[in-house]
Amino acid sequence: MKRLENQVAIVTGGGTGIGRGVALALAVEGVKVVVCGRRQAPLEETVQAIRLASGEALAVVADISDEHDVEHLVQTSLQVFRRIDILINNAAIDGGSSIHTHAVEEWDRIQAINLRGPFLAARAVLPIMRAQLHGQIVNISSESGLEHYLGDGAYGVSKHALNALGEYIQRENQELGIRVNTICPGMVVTEMTQNSPGLDHNKCLYPEDIAELVIWLVTRRPNIKIGTPILIQTMENPWT
Repeated sequence: MKRLENQVAIVTGGGTGIGRGVALALAVEGVKVVVCGRRQAPLEETVQAIRLASGEALAVVADISDEHDVEHLVQTSLQVFRRIDILINNAAIDGGSSIHTHAVEEWDRIQAINLRGPFLAARAVLPIMRAQLHGQIVNISSESGLEHYLGDGAYGVSKHALNALGEYIQRENQELGIRVNTICPGMVVTEMTQNSPGLDHNKCLYPEDIAELVIWLVTRRPNIKIGTPILIQTMENPWT
């Protein structure tokens, strides 16, 4: 029997990169996966890949920073699959600058996707998880959420805040059987990063590496939690 047979997961940013890798890995374990994002085409590609492997999946176009879109995402998931067991808060956008030169519009947009989005998604699924006395939330943060890189600006701040958000959610809900884990990857080769100047792809992480860690976390015995954000990185510097 597959370890997560018949559970249901929402994966934000599930059309590409880490989100796609996690969605595929969850499906292998028997999870029915709802992938969401702002672009229909990559979502459908992920869903098709899952179905070709005999899994069940659903694509929902949604802007994770929009409260009404998030409500639609959750209600659609419940209508189709009748439950929600796992939330993967993965959707994020990059961007940054020195704080004194940061464009306010860019700052607000990054915070909206990277922090408001996970807050809205968790806020929407937590009443369901609390009622069923079961649930898992995995936040995909960043090494930038543990370090302080010059010029990282809004992105780094959003990821530091996401780490804190995860800890608050864990402490508020652990007595009801809900676990929250946060992963902080180093450089991962994705659609967003693959063309970065000076990046050696052979020395990077790949979405499959993060997916394997997610599966390890969500298949632990129910009483086991990881108390701090998990840093996963390569031993060799990926920057040449």
